Amino acid sequence: MAKNTTHQRIERLKNHLKQENPTLASCVQSFQKLDKIARHVGLMGKGDTYTSHVSWWPVISVLGTYSAGKSTFINQYVGQDLQRTGNQAVDDKFTILCYGSDTASTSLPGLALDSDPRFPFYQISDAIEGVAEGEGRRVDSYLQLKTVQAESLLGKIFIDSPGFDADQQRTSTLLITDHIINLSDLVLVFFDARHPEPRAMADSLKHLVADTVHRSDANKFLYILNQIDNTAKEDNPEEVFAAWQRALAQSGLTAGRFYRIYARQASLGIVDDPVRARLERKRDEDLAEIEARILQVEVERSYRVVGLLEKTAHHIRDVQIPRLAQARRDWRKRTLWFSLPVFALLIGLFFWWTLSRGLWNGFNLTPFVRLDIPTQIAVAVITAIVALFIHHKLRNLAGRTVLRKLERDKTLGRDREPILRAFKWNLRAWWSSLASSTPRGWGRWRKHKLEQVLAEADGFVQALNDSYARPSGKEE
Repeated sequence: MAKNTTHQRIERLKNHLKQENPTLASCVQSFQKLDKIARHVGLMGKGDTYTSHVSWWPVISVLGTYSAGKSTFINQYVGQDLQRTGNQAVDDKFTILCYGSDTASTSLPGLALDSDPRFPFYQISDAIEGVAEGEGRRVDSYLQLKTVQAESLLGKIFIDSPGFDADQQRTSTLLITDHIINLSDLVLVFFDARHPEPRAMADSLKHLVADTVHRSDANKFLYILNQIDNTAKEDNPEEVFAAWQRALAQSGLTAGRFYRIYARQASLGIVDDPVRARLERKRDEDLAEIEARILQVEVERSYRVVGLLEKTAHHIRDVQIPRLAQARRDWRKRTLWFSLPVFALLIGLFFWWTLSRGLWNGFNLTPFVRLDIPTQIAVAVITAIVALFIHHKLRNLAGRTVLRKLERDKTLGRDREPILRAFKWNLRAWWSSLASSTPRGWGRWRKHKLEQVLAEADGFVQALNDSYARPSGKEE
């Protein structure tokens, strides 16, 4: 049943993408090939699919501290007052905004996101439960979905986050924040220019800046100093901006753009016309650049999805399969360790028993030789069966000790569940020889299939390049 539901969902996704982005529709098929490989190796169940871990719509996330103007920015971009605004913490949930069928805004509980595999928060409650026991049942306390018929939201998803410096439910909030960062095509990180002392926000700066600047996708982060207009009334805006630049530099942000904006409808109340004009000009330039990046997420989304396909294939081949092979080698070694003393003891007991009864005549086992051939065969068969039975029990015991070692291995990280599942899949194959370290279900043919997926990923990149770039200026 789960497999049929997954297949139906993937078919709907492909039909949607065939019209919107044919390259990504083909990419879905490549993900399905990885699904088959992973299922045969035991890395995922029948109803699971890598496509459910992909955000197929462009995602723009808005992070930052309380009262940094995140909601005001979103309301201004959408052209409607969707999000509550204020100087205090007015919303403690992650709000996912997308295009809806009604002109009026509709709010839906977090369950709508947790139970719908089309959204990038499918089964997020399980992850929350993993880091904060009991909190998974309270997914509505962390997430909500808002829909509205706004053209600016068409074909993309906005995520408005609660203030980063939340004291309550912090572990779960950080988990969701990291999840959002990983799936986003563009991350807008807001800071409040009115904050008197940037150095007092060391913890927030670490997570929002220091932990992101060295990522391979660091170019998707835009750092924005918002509400700079308020500083013009009491302080020198340039000095405030310079103080924030120094704070961000200490957190590792030494390159890239740092924007300074405020709401277009804001009334500065600045008497000095040149100062007001300079701030407005800078604001308009920075807002135009930010909004241009938002328009580019469609392109960035396509490359992100293809990149994730390639990354997933490499991860299976270069990380998960070698880890399983190592587990099988450990299993073989422990089976040998267990078998040698046990069989040595049994052989020793056999010789002791036969010698103590004078059954040996020189080096000949006289009584055994005197048995008729059928009896000799029966004794040999029974001996082999007993030996195989003992070996099977010792093999299972060794496998369970390796499994417990894997369960305690904190270095597995996100690979913990798939590796445990796959190794259990290997344990059930009692007929499989431990002479080979090759994981069950893996071999030349499936490795060849995986290499095909990697080649397809390169082809998708070339197809995307052809869609957006043509140096010759001619059709090719």
